[in-house]
Amino acid sequence: MGRIILHCDLNNFFASVECVRRPELKGVPVAVCGAVEERHGICLAKNELAKAAGVCTGDTVATVRRKCPGVVIVQPRYGEYEQYSRTVNGIYARFTDMIEPFGCDESWLDVSGSTLLFGDAMTIAHRIRETVKAETGLTISVGVSFNKVFAKLGSDLKKPDAVTAIPQNDFQRIVWPLSVRELLGVGPATLRALEKRCIRTVGQLAITPPEYLSVWLGKSGEMLWRHANGLDDAPVVPKAQAAPIQTISHGMTPRRDIKTDAEMAAFIRELSQEVGQRLRGYGMTASGVRLSLRDTNLVSRDFQMTLQVPTAHTETIAAAAIRLYRQNYRWSVPIRSVSVGVFKLTDAAAPVQLSLSENEFEYERETRLDDVMDTLRTRYGAHSIYSASYLRLLSARESAALIDPKRAWNPGESFGDRGRFVADGN
Repeated sequence: MGRIILHCDLNNFFASVECVRRPELKGVPVAVCGAVEERHGICLAKNELAKAAGVCTGDTVATVRRKCPGVVIVQPRYGEYEQYSRTVNGIYARFTDMIEPFGCDESWLDVSGSTLLFGDAMTIAHRIRETVKAETGLTISVGVSFNKVFAKLGSDLKKPDAVTAIPQNDFQRIVWPLSVRELLGVGPATLRALEKRCIRTVGQLAITPPEYLSVWLGKSGEMLWRHANGLDDAPVVPKAQAAPIQTISHGMTPRRDIKTDAEMAAFIRELSQEVGQRLRGYGMTASGVRLSLRDTNLVSRDFQMTLQVPTAHTETIAAAAIRLYRQNYRWSVPIRSVSVGVFKLTDAAAPVQLSLSENEFEYERETRLDDVMDTLRTRYGAHSIYSASYLRLLSARESAALIDPKRAWNPGESFGDRGRFVADGN
């Protein structure tokens, strides 16, 4: 091999962490599911026993229980998962500094320069697998190949706790008979477009003229043709060398469907606070704002606009998103989920020509307000401060849970008495 690329995939990551942390779960089917009361009650991960019973990622809690009556359902603990992810990537770093994370449970490793120290490709793969298992209790599947696409494909072919090689001189025999859906970059829409033209295997994709694929699939057509023919030459890019951030967004599904303009405006302001804080944390400003809405029929709509002056102010972002909503959305059905994002990012230190209509004192006031909000959220947590307009949307019970989950709500008690801060976004 010229290059030696590994793709390491933690098996059933969330569920495996829960089983390691709670030995009493060993030997029983386990599913990690979101909170039903917050409308995130779907399966995020399952262990092998639950998987054998037919439980699938994305199943509702009711479906999980129907498929596997004895299943133990646990709530996700993302802090634990992040810690394990860092630990495992630290193990990878003992073998190479060329590590590209792909989500919290997958990473590509370029070990081309590590063979003199640790042995050939398969030896390195098995040593990493065994080390992760011994030190964390978790298992990984490792794909070994000459490019990133086939390395990932290899890690998917045999699970759990396995190593699969796809060598350059024999990849057609292994890869071409597989369903085209197994190839990185083939999503549901692309799969439908390919099957419509009787392209069902990777081999059939590989022998299709790339100019046809470009007409059918646009820019991704030729890329998929290259992938199928083993021509992917994308490098493993360590996190520190990753491309600069292009967009920042934050979305959420509220506990109840959004049915009024006031509810929408309040919810947008709450999402914009997170977007603005992250934007300021990166030391950047944005010239574009994007709003994504998904209604109760699961139909999505996206709207965007360009700002006259780049900004990192929460209220400016929120006002633009609210304007997009009011100009483009006509109520027919309630809204299920909302996402606010920014794009066209630039360095906040770059000089900017302010608009003649810009109020300098208002600009400074918003800057100070954002700084205070960021300080409070950093010191006391992201849930330490909310806009009053957002809190007004919630029932007394929900408001109490936000302010202090350990205490019941006393209607005669003010928010200030609960030791938290509330700021009105209006």
